[in-house]
Amino acid sequence: MKKLFTSESVTEGHPDKICDQISDAILDECLKQDPNSRVAIETLVKSGLIVLAGEISTKATLDMEYIARNTVKEIGYISEKHGINPSTCKVIVNVEKQSLDISQGVDEGDTKEQGAGDQGMMFGFAADETKELMPLPISLAHKLTKKLADVRKSNKLNYLRPDGKSQVTIEYDADKPVRIHTIVLSTQHDETIDYKKLKQDIIEEVIKPVCLNLLDADTKFLINPTGKFILGGPYADAGLTGRKIIVDTYGGMGRHGGGAFSGKDPSKVDRSAAYATRFIAKNLVANGLCKKCEVGLSYAIGVAEPVSIFVETFGTSKLREEELIKIIKKNFPIKPAEIIDYFELKSPIYKKTASYGHFGNFDYPWERIIELQ
Repeated sequence: MKKLFTSESVTEGHPDKICDQISDAILDECLKQDPNSRVAIETLVKSGLIVLAGEISTKATLDMEYIARNTVKEIGYISEKHGINPSTCKVIVNVEKQSLDISQGVDEGDTKEQGAGDQGMMFGFAADETKELMPLPISLAHKLTKKLADVRKSNKLNYLRPDGKSQVTIEYDADKPVRIHTIVLSTQHDETIDYKKLKQDIIEEVIKPVCLNLLDADTKFLINPTGKFILGGPYADAGLTGRKIIVDTYGGMGRHGGGAFSGKDPSKVDRSAAYATRFIAKNLVANGLCKKCEVGLSYAIGVAEPVSIFVETFGTSKLREEELIKIIKKNFPIKPAEIIDYFELKSPIYKKTASYGHFGNFDYPWERIIELQ
């Protein structure tokens, strides 16, 4: 039976992604100076304004205003006309220390082990649709937005600006991806470029290098469907940390526990346990135990042991769920401190994750493949 599935991605210049990167840049600077920092930082951007708010407990000396401005500049914004001017915009900082009520439970917990930083459920997903064992729609959507940024930064298409989005619809036949049905790609640009040239350039320089093998004569290309995209970035839309949680994960294929990642240190299981569940799901698929896998963990604040473990293999495994759970408990870290140590999550590695997805990049420690016992 044929069906369609769609996922989207956004560029690093999208307003919400600007915020994710600022929040994670501040987190990285805290961890660089003090690996035991506790960070929960949110960012808002709009026109000439950046707002930083949250809780940080750290020994680090921080210039959060500088970090925010520099992150925006690195993305490629240079003037208000393009979206925001990092040199002249106003930066408001309202950051306090983490609550002692939270820290005492997280530090000691019920058995003197590090407890979870909050309650919640986290899900990880993997499928044998791509070499990185990610769903194909989100994988291609990320590659398109990354390619869009690459041709902008290299000046191959020097009329492009930082804001942009992609959307990929894949046609499945008997649960196997067979072709690209539709590609939607919206990219900010300057006022000088002709629409016909922009569309042709995007197809030739961005889409075809990424997607050629899955394109056919019936594939639809919707490039800047409104006709122009001159006003973009925070000038056109407000951005907030944590508003692209489906872009950050699996593009809608698989569940999401609801917690965002960026701006949170690894004591927050919203982030660290989501990385662990991806690692588990990917390795169950990579080791041939199933072709598609979703793993869920849930926690109580201050308690080290997960409240529950969940495994779904969508009829692709010969093993029962209880057998897979035994394998998980034997082979994988599932307590907060174990997860943090296993993946060395107190390292300043997070700003890079804030663009083009937290999963599917082989550079990340939760993406490596291990041999199961």
